[in-house]
Amino acid sequence: MNILVVDDKRSVRDYISKLLTPLGYIVSTAVNGLDGFEKAQQNPFNLYIIDHLMPLMNGVTLSKNLKQTPFCAQTPILFMTTTDKASVENLPEVNLFNHILTKPLDEAEFLSSVQFLLNNVSSKLALSNSMSS
Repeated sequence: MNILVVDDKRSVRDYISKLLTPLGYIVSTAVNGLDGFEKAQQNPFNLYIIDHLMPLMNGVTLSKNLKQTPFCAQTPILFMTTTDKASVENLPEVNLFNHILTKPLDEAEFLSSVQFLLNNVSSKLALSNSMSS
């Protein structure tokens, strides 16, 4: 499973990579929303982990752009924020996010969320493959 982590803080990118890589996930990183959007258009990913507040293109704008790109539109988004979770849930774009976590991340909750979202992706892939054969 390929995961793209988009966060402007290197320490967060490194932390998430160190959590996910030993579990067998292939983790790519991007330093801001613009970088993340470019990488998402170049390679298929099974999950996007996106930070809320970043320079050049914030996480909300990146999520909008991904959902408007057919190649990327079905990929789930795990949205991370340092702001109050309720304020993110009140955004008009909240329906773009499959799950929202607040930072600092709780390791167990984070890993559980990643696994849940990727299991849904696997289930959909298996279903579409069985229907097409």
